[in-house]
Amino acid sequence: MKFASYRLGETTSWGLIEGETIVDVGTALKRQFADLKAFLSADALAAAVEDARSRAKSHAISAITWLPVVPNPDKIICVGHNYDTHSSGIGHSDAEKPTIFARFANTQTGHRTALILPRISSYFDYEGELAVIIGTAGRYIQRGEAMAHVAGYACYNEASVRDFQRHTSQYTPGKNFPKTGGFGPWMVTRDEVGALGTLRIQTRLNGEVVQDALLEQMIFDVPALIEYCSSFTRLEAGDVIVTGTPGGIGLRREPPLWLKHGDSVEVEIDKIGLLQNSVTKE
Repeated sequence: MKFASYRLGETTSWGLIEGETIVDVGTALKRQFADLKAFLSADALAAAVEDARSRAKSHAISAITWLPVVPNPDKIICVGHNYDTHSSGIGHSDAEKPTIFARFANTQTGHRTALILPRISSYFDYEGELAVIIGTAGRYIQRGEAMAHVAGYACYNEASVRDFQRHTSQYTPGKNFPKTGGFGPWMVTRDEVGALGTLRIQTRLNGEVVQDALLEQMIFDVPALIEYCSSFTRLEAGDVIVTGTPGGIGLRREPPLWLKHGDSVEVEIDKIGLLQNSVTKE
């Protein structure tokens, strides 16, 4: 199943993607679940969806405004330097623990909306990544049990304001400008995706491939990230782990390749989806 959050007119909701339509499960289940995050925390999700189908309206996806898949996660945990192709030469490929930093929920934006290039920087960079969405909360989750805590996956463009990121050794400022985290278009449930390893992730800038890797090239795979992150915080339903970007980022190119007003960026992952964002100057 594929679930998405969206706005239609003055109404925000979430629903089930079926071809070119979205079934408004959120409105049908509003008394039980306030939003997609609340829905993910419940058991028997498939049964709840089937119960709602008969009374849920459907809308053409061409009519909706896409929102971040989970607009209000309790936590967005991001991983740095998690591919050999990204880490090579900068001292992270043999790290014993993952590099972790955080994003705020209000930095996110949805599919087919604009990433905002801040007026105080010209060093705006793309980062195509796999997002893991937690379905079952937990603390001290062991690697062998980790995947049972995953609700599903989505595409993420963890765009970075590089000069602010590099002001100090802490990444937080460069990762938290408003509307710099593209998240979407939907969450595909774990059972529909299956094994991740051989799936390809690509980022395209104005139609040209700028990042291309397999998910199995991650240094710390999804179970390892869940095990580590749950050791220092309780993972809650709806939390997002953004798993790191492959090589090919604009910062590491000669000359550097920065996003500019009018650009189009796509992040595509096999069996998961294609996220598209334009770039607009603030």
